[in-house]
Amino acid sequence: MKALHRPDLFSWSQFDEPRNLDFHAVAWIRVRGAGNVLIDPLPMSEHDLAHLSSLGGASTIVVTNSDHTRAAAELATRFGAELSGPASERGSFPIPCSRWLEDGDELVKGLRVCTLDGSKTPGELALVLEDTTLIAGDLLRGHIGGKLNLLPDAKLRDKQKARASIARIVREYPRIDAVLVGDGWPIFRDGLARLNELV
Repeated sequence: MKALHRPDLFSWSQFDEPRNLDFHAVAWIRVRGAGNVLIDPLPMSEHDLAHLSSLGGASTIVVTNSDHTRAAAELATRFGAELSGPASERGSFPIPCSRWLEDGDELVKGLRVCTLDGSKTPGELALVLEDTTLIAGDLLRGHIGGKLNLLPDAKLRDKQKARASIARIVREYPRIDAVLVGDGWPIFRDGLARLNELV
């Protein structure tokens, strides 16, 4: 796994040829005994599995939307992790979850849940880590280095609601500095400014 902007955050990626960008998964390595968190986990190489295992495996896996189930079920079985998903998709989610998340929930201490409207799936989740790092699933992406963009218009249910959801995060979390997207280039500094440009 690749080290990110914080010593407790790691990522692994998979290049998607049709979209010409990387898909990303995130691991938050918490204090020993507190249990590590995986967000939208992709399949892992043996190297990355060994790395994650050496850091304590995973106790919690969160999937931001039904298009990002990826390797969540497989890794939950492997590590005995609890699976969480968006409450708005509870009736149709493709994998079983033991917890359904809504806006304002605290998944674990320091990791707050935001729901996003207008995306291709209802109630898509984004997560804010300790008020400074936004971790997004599908709605927010980075097709060009140093910038953020939304899903293409053709895939959005409601662009106005999508922008309003991002604007709400900007208002509620003015200390955001990094934005880790599921698809494309992450933003490691000045993330709030990049979000403001978008909305």
